[in-house]
Amino acid sequence: MTEPVLLTLYGREYCSLCQQMREELRLLAPDLGLDVVWFDIDDDDAAEAKYNEMVPVLAGLHDEVICFYHLDRRKLDAYLARIR
Repeated sequence: MTEPVLLTLYGREYCSLCQQMREELRLLAPDLGLDVVWFDIDDDDAAEAKYNEMVPVLAGLHDEVICFYHLDRRKLDAYLARIR
């Protein structure tokens, strides 16, 4: 079995879009072999400056942005195919 792919979900606790993407990823993670780490941008000035109006942002290796605002399965699948 391959190692899980580590992804970072940047968002805010009070953001409904962030919570929606977080839940979608939670449900998909086992089937897709993902390990998704939540990062609240309000806890980090640099992350807030970088992603402020884009959240939620799903990022991969080296903070490569996969998608933002809504989970884009086509982009996520393309990213996973490229790195695996």
